[in-house]
Amino acid sequence: MKPSIELFNLIKSLTKSEKRFFKLSSSLQSGDKNYLKIFDFIESQSIYDEAKLKEDFKSEIFVNHLPSEKNHLYKLILKSLRSFYSEQSISSVLKQEIKNVEILYNKALYRECEKFVSRAKLQARQNEKFYYWYELISWEKKLIEETYDSREFSTNIEGLMQEEEMVIEKLRNLAEYQVIYSKINLVFRSGGFTRTDEERKVVDEIANYHLIKGKNTAISTRASSMCYYIKGLCAATNRNFEDSFQFFNRTREILDHNPEIKEDSGQRYVMTLSHLLRTYIMSKEFEKAKQLITDLKSLEGTKGFNSTDLMVRIFTNSSNLELTLLHAQGAFQESVSLIPEIERLQKEYGEKISKEQEVLLTYSKAYSFFGSGDFKKALSYINVVLNDNEQNLRQDIYSFSRLFNIVLHFELENYDFLEYLIKSTNRYLNKKERSFEIENVCIRNIRKIAKLSDNSVILKTWQEMKVELNELLNNRNEKVILEYFNITAWVESKIEKSTLSEAVKRLL
Repeated sequence: MKPSIELFNLIKSLTKSEKRFFKLSSSLQSGDKNYLKIFDFIESQSIYDEAKLKEDFKSEIFVNHLPSEKNHLYKLILKSLRSFYSEQSISSVLKQEIKNVEILYNKALYRECEKFVSRAKLQARQNEKFYYWYELISWEKKLIEETYDSREFSTNIEGLMQEEEMVIEKLRNLAEYQVIYSKINLVFRSGGFTRTDEERKVVDEIANYHLIKGKNTAISTRASSMCYYIKGLCAATNRNFEDSFQFFNRTREILDHNPEIKEDSGQRYVMTLSHLLRTYIMSKEFEKAKQLITDLKSLEGTKGFNSTDLMVRIFTNSSNLELTLLHAQGAFQESVSLIPEIERLQKEYGEKISKEQEVLLTYSKAYSFFGSGDFKKALSYINVVLNDNEQNLRQDIYSFSRLFNIVLHFELENYDFLEYLIKSTNRYLNKKERSFEIENVCIRNIRKIAKLSDNSVILKTWQEMKVELNELLNNRNEKVILEYFNITAWVESKIEKSTLSEAVKRLL
């Protein structure tokens, strides 16, 4: 049986501060500490090798029951992490406070218990932690029952019942928004944009849902930020960048004006800035986009944004969008110069980076090399995307990668292979029921030009293709391709016999 690597992954995920805290807390314990020997050995490994661990400690008794020792160490690390982060999130703080309430209650120290409940309720209210708020109200009710005869408890029971109803309503309202968010997020993460009538129907139903379309339907700050975020995602999936900018900008304003909730909604805040960045790029507001990239990067390591998960999100989103910004400006050589550092950090974060972000970064790197004229390098990256086709994730990237693949083989003059590739791509697109005529126009003209030898006829075909593309790009749905591949600039570069970079800058 293959050894479990969960402990190895956990140890490798620890920061220097977390390791230091674990070692310090362990030093305060008495008795044998075989787990520290295992910890130090695993920490020194780059790839987990349990056979080597057993060999190095073959004289130690604990090796005979290594699975239980590993399990013990795993639990100790988690316990250490709980202590380390006990004061770093409001949820952790409230959990501790509720535990204190339980201890004091069990010791019949009701007056002290009341003080803890009151203090924790204030924190729960300020941070809109409705679940904990509701639990604390339950403790207040228990305290009333225990002290009713003495008539010493200060809480108004009728007011408490009204407060409980209010909290339940806010909790129910927020939960409903979370369900709606999950639905629109599924559409966005699977396709990036609405591709079919069925998907557009799903998005329209969400956009017209009474909690999204209605006024004053969000009855808490958390719900309000989520409501505008959902509106922004609906607009983004339909490629309505004007509306998506307004909604995401409003989401940012709400969170910026409520720092406690912002710190507790780090993932949504990072994604809000990322979506805003994309709208700036698409509207060619490049200076604002540069500033927003700086704002996004500056979050890393700050309160509420210092978890590994969020630092990875900040890295992947800022890196991908910085490449996208440079592509939009025709600065392909500059984008290529960023790739070594991006790949160094990718290697450092390893499997902590989501498959979605890996795919997006790989595609962006391919496009960087394409724009710089290194078609072979671009092809090596685009093959990574095509050879790892995830069926339920970002089908927009996988589909446009196939078109991009045809362009790259055309540039490399692999004309013999091109015919097979075009047939394969057409079968794929037909199977996906994609409704974009612009892809058909691109493929048809590339196939035609690849067979031509007369330069004047080739030039005329490029010019006719340009006219055909410009007409199609008046349609918002067809315009989606420009987010992945600037086909108009590429055709322009062929007509003017210039580099893609020059063509992009000329068309700005």
